[in-house]
Amino acid sequence: MANKDYREYISPLSQRYPSKEMQYLFSQEKKFRTWRRLWVVLAEAQKELGLPITQEQIEELIQYREEINYPVAEEKERQIRHDVMAHVYAYGVQCPLAKPILHWGATSCYVGDNTDLLIMKEGLDLLVGKLVNVVDHLSRFALEYRDLPTLGFTHFQPAQPVTVGKRATLWIQDLVMDIEDLEAMRDGLLLLGSKGTTGTQASFYELFQGDEEKVLQLDCLIAEKMGMPGVIPVSGQTYSRKIDAKVLQALSGIAMSGHKFANDIRLLSHLKEIEEPFEEEQVGSSAMAYKRNPMRAERMTGLARHLMTLTMDGQGTASSQWLERTLDDSSNKRISMSEGFLTADAILELYMNVASGLVVYPKVIEKHLQEELPFMATENLLMEAVKKGGDRQELHEGIRIHSMAAAKVVKEQGGENDLLDRLAQDPAFGMSREEMIRLMAPENFVGMAPQQTRRYIEEQVMPLLKKYEDRLGQRGQVKV
Repeated sequence: MANKDYREYISPLSQRYPSKEMQYLFSQEKKFRTWRRLWVVLAEAQKELGLPITQEQIEELIQYREEINYPVAEEKERQIRHDVMAHVYAYGVQCPLAKPILHWGATSCYVGDNTDLLIMKEGLDLLVGKLVNVVDHLSRFALEYRDLPTLGFTHFQPAQPVTVGKRATLWIQDLVMDIEDLEAMRDGLLLLGSKGTTGTQASFYELFQGDEEKVLQLDCLIAEKMGMPGVIPVSGQTYSRKIDAKVLQALSGIAMSGHKFANDIRLLSHLKEIEEPFEEEQVGSSAMAYKRNPMRAERMTGLARHLMTLTMDGQGTASSQWLERTLDDSSNKRISMSEGFLTADAILELYMNVASGLVVYPKVIEKHLQEELPFMATENLLMEAVKKGGDRQELHEGIRIHSMAAAKVVKEQGGENDLLDRLAQDPAFGMSREEMIRLMAPENFVGMAPQQTRRYIEEQVMPLLKKYEDRLGQRGQVKV
């Protein structure tokens, strides 16, 4: 085994974070093998439409379709500085019989752009599968904890109670929107087809001696053979780079959803209410051995920030294209599109891992809820005291005075919330502390949270999971 060269830069997106499946989609091998598939189907379609191409030439192309002679292509590219023509040359070395008709009438974008579209379609489908698995894990979590009351927060200040399961439905709903966006992009992608140098199909129009129908059929045959629903109706030399921008925008939706979830877990981890999985031998801090830092959630937010910024690359590239094309898109696309997919994949690998192993601490949740519940229960206590004959306005003023005094004890003295004791000792309320506690059962304050959770999962989520049931069961990997 060769020694590793530690002096070279290696992207974390090639080693550290994404799955092997997504890395392969954006590998050199996947790209060049797809180029050769496209050259084969071009020749097949041209033969079927009457151009002088023999079956022997087609069979020769198929024979070497998967066996790429990389050294030949790399040496040729060093000489001519053109990757597509270098691979045309290398393929021709292997296929002398088919060499004369290889890449016949096509431009570089025939293989380059069509390959990009095919890989994006596969990448979107891979991400949809992972999104569905996150939804599956969170749905199980939501149903398990749909009845567990927890302190709700607005502005990260204590607010009306919710349930742990209901809170999870907010995460799920964001992901369902992401699935819908990615499905629409995946199913709506079309092939560039064979459009020629400026999108006029002039070379193929000449090859088919002005037969418009055959030129159109060529496009359709190529799309059909590559498993795509059709071709883009008009283009310059390239497909519109707005497609890339729209794809990156859809991927950024995953980043937004992942960032929101991960931030919530970081906040809940600080409260010691819910934590991400923690390995038996995992180290939380180099200095503080007792710590359980939410490192996976933190990694998710960091990756999400990067993915969201990539949308600007797509927008800038699409808006900068001149007339029928310029080449300033290529260098940016190679980085932004691959990193967009690889980063989205990395986020979802982490999301699956965390969502499938969330740790809940009901006693801590109950403690925090009980600390704040007396303040939140004052409206119920007020109504009950009025039923017993009290004056609503006087009682309201009494609650205000007692609440401020109790809050002062908590905030300034670090004491316990003694609001119930104060109210029980006030004869205007006419209730004992025990009576007040009975009115303060946490489940009385969560509204329809349990029902909302069950209904949302059953009516909205289960049909989606059923649609993708053959792809469920992924748990995500954390490599380091």
